[in-house]
Amino acid sequence: MKKQRIDGQETRLRLLDAASMVFAKKGFWETTNADICKVAQVNTASVNYHFGGKEELYISAWKYSFDKSLEAHPQDGGVPPEASPKDRLRGRILSFLQRVADPKTYEIEIMHKEMACPTGLLHKIVHSSLKTLNDGFKTIVAELLGKDANEKQILFCHMNIVNMCFGFVHYIHLSRLPIDDQNDMNDVVEIDVKDFADYVLIFSMAGINSIRKENRNSSTLSENNSKKKKRKAGNK
Repeated sequence: MKKQRIDGQETRLRLLDAASMVFAKKGFWETTNADICKVAQVNTASVNYHFGGKEELYISAWKYSFDKSLEAHPQDGGVPPEASPKDRLRGRILSFLQRVADPKTYEIEIMHKEMACPTGLLHKIVHSSLKTLNDGFKTIVAELLGKDANEKQILFCHMNIVNMCFGFVHYIHLSRLPIDDQNDMNDVVEIDVKDFADYVLIFSMAGINSIRKENRNSSTLSENNSKKKKRKAGNK
């Protein structure tokens, strides 16, 4: 029984490894159970036995790849929690970019295929998996914006930073295409992950500092106007 359990666990892991790679390459609709089982070198009945079908394997494969990616590139980017908010922001940016650039992790490519040809199967698992990451990211942005920032400003700043990182996602996707499909890559220089992380940080901090300054000025003006009204009321 113990050997059967070990064999079953090994088969399950081989299916997850194979499915992550095949779904990243071909997407859900173009992938068959036979494709996955061929790569995993297991019986074609294994998908239904271990996962109940291709749909559940698709969801499990994305989560498996996501967890492996975070294990290889922790969300803090190696920056300790006691570091400055600016350094912690760079750590978050660097972690995301490293995950994108790592050819051994597949969750970004799977999502790229999902966005191109949606199945709707990954919505819940992606939302729940990313919530903690996004909340931690927005907490750092809120620290940098200061006490006068509102929720909309925090959200918009977070979205802008993530969107800049997704530009790198597109670049990596193009760089992995067959040579014949890379016509628009001819004039693009090689991008170093750390250099791009520094660029995103500089660009982001410029915007954050501008918003923080504007908020502080607005807050000071509001306080001064409030004091003037109180003085006028007291003089009546």
